[in-house]
Amino acid sequence: MITHVVLFKLKDRSPEAVEKAAQALRGLEGRVPVIRSIEVGVDVLRSQRSFDIALTVRFDTLADLEAYQSHPEHVTVADYIATVRESVAVADYEGR
Repeated sequence: MITHVVLFKLKDRSPEAVEKAAQALRGLEGRVPVIRSIEVGVDVLRSQRSFDIALTVRFDTLADLEAYQSHPEHVTVADYIATVRESVAVADYEGR
């Protein structure tokens, strides 16, 4: 199994802006067939060093992650997130 973890810090950190971005990410569920599971969490501490949103997506294979990256639904959401994010951190790992 491949786990794809992405942390987003947004330009506008207001609750409304964060929720709008989180909803866009949640909207991927059921729209990209290779996603085994998806979780979107909004930061509760809201500290200066916190990222605003955490995205965790699991795939059966690395090929599925690669298919996800180019899937039109993901591309649309990624293009939107690119306009609202200040910074991003990503980790992809293989595990059980």
